Amino acid sequence: MRIDIITVLPELLESPLSHSIMKRARDKGLLEVQVHHLRKWAVNDYGQVDDYQYGGGAGMVMMPEPLANAIESLSQHTRYDEVIYMTPDGETFNQGTANQLSMKENLLIICGHYKGIDQRIRDHFVTKEISIGDYVLSGGELAAAVVVDAVGRLLPGVLNDETSALFDSFQDNLLAPPVYTRPADFRGWKVPDILLSGDLKKIEEWRYEQAVQRTTERKPDLLKD
Repeated sequence: MRIDIITVLPELLESPLSHSIMKRARDKGLLEVQVHHLRKWAVNDYGQVDDYQYGGGAGMVMMPEPLANAIESLSQHTRYDEVIYMTPDGETFNQGTANQLSMKENLLIICGHYKGIDQRIRDHFVTKEISIGDYVLSGGELAAAVVVDAVGRLLPGVLNDETSALFDSFQDNLLAPPVYTRPADFRGWKVPDILLSGDLKKIEEWRYEQAVQRTTERKPDLLKD
């Protein structure tokens, strides 16, 4: 999979994409992520990519010309399955969306900044708008990193145990059950006997029951689906 990201602050994406599972995915050649500085397509020698909004009001707006030129330039070399804009008013990102995007080949992500991007870019170029929650960040970079991480870890071969992702929270609309590791008795707090029984069928039944119970208590809306 290839993911291209357009941003005015590429430095914000360096660390999240250069460590842990994302680093492993990139080192294995399973995920290619290219970060592009929008100022490469600035409208003047000063690197301008934003301007005041028509109609007045606080906050600058990212101009259409640099974004359109960036998208069209990158599209000459790559055919994108989705052009994604990270925005608070987009559809809320969830595991189902991550699963869907993980089956694509090429994604382009636009990181908003300031007051957002000119609406004409959203109308004519963007195919999917995503929010990671009902709050506002300083820009779309951290949100883009969240999407890349959630999608990238689902690619075949990225995780050492490929079945691990199948049992994450929100797969099958259930939260993950409690997990335990050694020692079996820590300060008198003991691991449930069923997990030490060796009976795989009963263990799976227990885990399913715990997942349903936890989902009912914490996120009952998931069960409606």
